[in-house]
Amino acid sequence: MADFMEILRERGSGALDKKMGIMITEASPTRLVATMPVEGNTQPLGLLHGGANVVLAESLGSIGTQLHAGPDRRIVGVDINATHHKSATQGIVTAVATPISLGKTMCCYEIVITNEAGERTCTARITCLILAQR
Repeated sequence: MADFMEILRERGSGALDKKMGIMITEASPTRLVATMPVEGNTQPLGLLHGGANVVLAESLGSIGTQLHAGPDRRIVGVDINATHHKSATQGIVTAVATPISLGKTMCCYEIVITNEAGERTCTARITCLILAQR
Protein backbone atom coordinates (compact mmCIF):
# COMPACT_ATOMS: atom_id res chain seq x y z
CA MET A 1 0.00 0.00 0.00
CA ALA A 2 1.27 3.45 -0.88
CA ASP A 3 2.51 5.76 1.86
CA PHE A 4 0.60 8.87 0.78
CA MET A 5 2.17 11.11 3.43
CA GLU A 6 5.62 10.13 2.11
CA ILE A 7 4.50 11.01 -1.42
CA LEU A 8 3.45 14.46 -0.17
CA ARG A 9 6.72 14.95 1.72
CA GLU A 10 8.66 14.15 -1.46
CA ARG A 11 6.60 16.56 -3.58
CA GLY A 12 6.53 19.36 -1.00
CA SER A 13 3.72 21.79 -0.48
CA GLY A 14 2.73 24.65 -2.73
CA ALA A 15 3.84 28.22 -2.10
CA LEU A 16 0.33 29.37 -1.18
CA ASP A 17 -0.14 26.50 1.29
CA LYS A 18 3.13 27.53 2.95
CA LYS A 19 2.05 31.19 3.17
CA MET A 20 -1.29 30.17 4.68
CA GLY A 21 0.31 27.81 7.20
CA ILE A 22 -1.59 24.77 5.95
CA MET A 23 -0.28 21.54 7.47
CA ILE A 24 -1.51 18.21 6.10
CA THR A 25 -1.64 15.61 8.86
CA GLU A 26 -3.38 12.72 7.08
CA ALA A 27 -3.57 11.93 3.38
CA SER A 28 -5.08 9.27 1.17
CA PRO A 29 -7.51 9.40 -1.74
CA THR A 30 -10.36 8.61 0.69
CA ARG A 31 -9.56 10.97 3.58
CA LEU A 32 -7.40 14.05 4.00
CA VAL A 33 -6.95 16.13 7.13
CA ALA A 34 -5.18 19.47 7.45
CA THR A 35 -4.94 22.38 9.86
CA MET A 36 -4.57 26.09 9.22
CA PRO A 37 -4.01 28.95 11.68
CA VAL A 38 -6.56 31.73 11.87
CA GLU A 39 -3.85 34.28 12.66
CA GLY A 40 -2.38 35.64 9.44
CA ASN A 41 -5.42 34.54 7.43
CA THR A 42 -7.99 37.08 8.59
CA GLN A 43 -10.00 39.79 6.88
CA PRO A 44 -10.01 43.40 8.21
CA LEU A 45 -12.57 42.64 10.97
CA GLY A 46 -10.33 39.94 12.44
CA LEU A 47 -12.37 36.96 11.23
CA LEU A 48 -10.90 34.06 9.28
CA HIS A 49 -11.15 35.16 5.65
CA GLY A 50 -13.68 33.17 3.63
CA GLY A 51 -11.11 32.92 0.85
CA ALA A 52 -8.72 31.22 3.26
CA ASN A 53 -11.35 28.51 3.81
CA VAL A 54 -11.59 28.08 0.05
CA VAL A 55 -7.81 27.81 -0.32
CA LEU A 56 -7.75 25.12 2.38
CA ALA A 57 -10.60 23.22 0.72
CA GLU A 58 -9.11 23.45 -2.75
CA SER A 59 -5.73 22.24 -1.51
CA LEU A 60 -7.24 19.11 0.05
CA GLY A 61 -9.56 18.30 -2.85
CA SER A 62 -6.79 18.78 -5.39
CA ILE A 63 -4.32 16.68 -3.43
CA GLY A 64 -6.89 13.93 -2.90
CA THR A 65 -7.65 13.87 -6.61
CA GLN A 66 -3.93 13.74 -7.46
CA LEU A 67 -3.41 10.83 -5.06
CA HIS A 68 -6.38 9.03 -6.65
CA ALA A 69 -5.27 9.75 -10.22
CA GLY A 70 -1.65 8.72 -9.70
CA PRO A 71 1.68 10.49 -10.19
CA ASP A 72 1.63 10.41 -14.00
CA ARG A 73 -1.70 12.22 -14.37
CA ARG A 74 -2.36 15.96 -14.20
CA ILE A 75 -5.42 17.36 -12.48
CA VAL A 76 -7.19 20.71 -12.42
CA GLY A 77 -9.99 22.10 -10.30
CA VAL A 78 -13.10 22.96 -12.31
CA ASP A 79 -15.61 23.99 -9.63
CA ILE A 80 -15.52 24.96 -5.96
CA ASN A 81 -18.08 26.40 -3.57
CA ALA A 82 -18.15 27.10 0.14
CA THR A 83 -20.78 27.87 2.72
CA HIS A 84 -19.51 29.75 5.76
CA HIS A 85 -21.52 28.76 8.84
CA LYS A 86 -19.67 30.36 11.73
CA SER A 87 -16.73 32.72 12.04
CA ALA A 88 -13.38 31.77 13.51
CA THR A 89 -11.32 34.48 15.22
CA GLN A 90 -8.41 32.61 16.81
CA GLY A 91 -6.61 29.31 17.08
CA ILE A 92 -6.57 26.82 14.26
CA VAL A 93 -9.20 25.33 12.01
CA THR A 94 -9.17 21.70 10.91
CA ALA A 95 -10.39 20.50 7.53
CA VAL A 96 -11.45 16.95 6.71
CA ALA A 97 -11.96 16.05 3.06
CA THR A 98 -13.86 12.94 2.01
CA PRO A 99 -14.75 11.94 -1.53
CA ILE A 100 -18.25 12.20 -2.88
CA SER A 101 -17.08 10.39 -6.02
CA LEU A 102 -13.76 9.13 -7.34
CA GLY A 103 -13.96 8.52 -11.07
CA LYS A 104 -11.65 7.89 -13.99
CA THR A 105 -11.85 11.49 -15.22
CA MET A 106 -13.49 13.46 -12.40
CA CYS A 107 -13.41 13.53 -8.61
CA CYS A 108 -15.58 15.43 -6.16
CA TYR A 109 -14.79 16.03 -2.47
CA GLU A 110 -16.70 17.46 0.46
CA ILE A 111 -14.54 19.39 2.91
CA VAL A 112 -15.77 20.13 6.43
CA ILE A 113 -13.86 22.80 8.34
CA THR A 114 -14.22 23.07 12.12
CA ASN A 115 -12.84 25.34 14.85
CA GLU A 116 -10.98 24.14 17.95
CA ALA A 117 -14.32 23.59 19.75
CA GLY A 118 -15.30 21.14 17.00
CA GLU A 119 -17.95 23.49 15.61
CA ARG A 120 -18.45 23.45 11.85
CA THR A 121 -17.37 26.79 10.42
CA CYS A 122 -17.45 25.97 6.71
CA THR A 123 -18.58 23.29 4.28
CA ALA A 124 -17.01 23.24 0.83
CA ARG A 125 -17.26 21.08 -2.25
CA ILE A 126 -14.70 20.84 -5.04
CA THR A 127 -14.77 19.04 -8.38
CA CYS A 128 -11.48 18.25 -10.10
CA LEU A 129 -10.86 16.99 -13.62
CA ILE A 130 -8.24 14.32 -14.31
CA LEU A 131 -6.69 15.32 -17.63
CA ALA A 132 -6.05 12.82 -20.40
CA GLN A 133 -2.49 11.56 -20.65
CA ARG A 134 -0.50 13.21 -23.43
